[in-house]
Amino acid sequence: VESLTNPTLKVVDIKAMAEIAHRHNLLLAVDSTFLTPFFQRPLDFGADLVMHSITKYINGHSDTIMGVIVTNKKEIYDELKFLQNSMGIVPAPFDCYQVNRSIKTLALRMKQHMKNSLEVGKFLEKHPKVEKVLHPGLPSHPQHELFKKQTSGCSGMVAFYLKGGLEESKKFLSALKVFTLAESLGGFESLAELPSLMTHASIPAAQRKLLKIEDNLIRLSVGLEDVEDLISDLQQALEKI
Repeated sequence: VESLTNPTLKVVDIKAMAEIAHRHNLLLAVDSTFLTPFFQRPLDFGADLVMHSITKYINGHSDTIMGVIVTNKKEIYDELKFLQNSMGIVPAPFDCYQVNRSIKTLALRMKQHMKNSLEVGKFLEKHPKVEKVLHPGLPSHPQHELFKKQTSGCSGMVAFYLKGGLEESKKFLSALKVFTLAESLGGFESLAELPSLMTHASIPAAQRKLLKIEDNLIRLSVGLEDVEDLISDLQQALEKI
């Protein structure tokens, strides 16, 4: 499971999921990429495995491709270690250097991502051309209380529905100047994307509709720039709709 779903940012109750999985002799694996170990530690809530795309927040500089699996169970670790050794699944030394460099600033970066994303979310909530904001760190999120119980903060991920449809989304994204139109996330730079045509385009339209991945849903990865510059950019782009 994803600890925050992509792109609608729903909160998964990790403890409840772990209890259900273990009741049926299953393992629970949690993808915690959106929050990093700085804000969430799924193993403490009963997860057996935690996965991170190191490429995103943990590295944070958009210059390395890497992933990691974490467990606190020796039997799982031994099996994974055997597979890694026998299959040669090891990262390059320079990539390891890059990540080691980045981990030293993880706390500073995540705090700034959180600060900026909350300010952006509050701005969007008040804008007349925004239908709904999805940010688990804001009280308006329906699972805000659950989110607070299993995390110590939030990252730079924000999603929101524009008032309108595909044409309004295209106009908005085309007008952005500080935010870059791109599918990735978790780097120092701010990114914006349209999931229905980009990251989630391969999902059948009917299923996207069930998941509420509509053509007016915008996903932001709020970076480390000055938050006033980010809000100003969003403001001028919204005015183009």
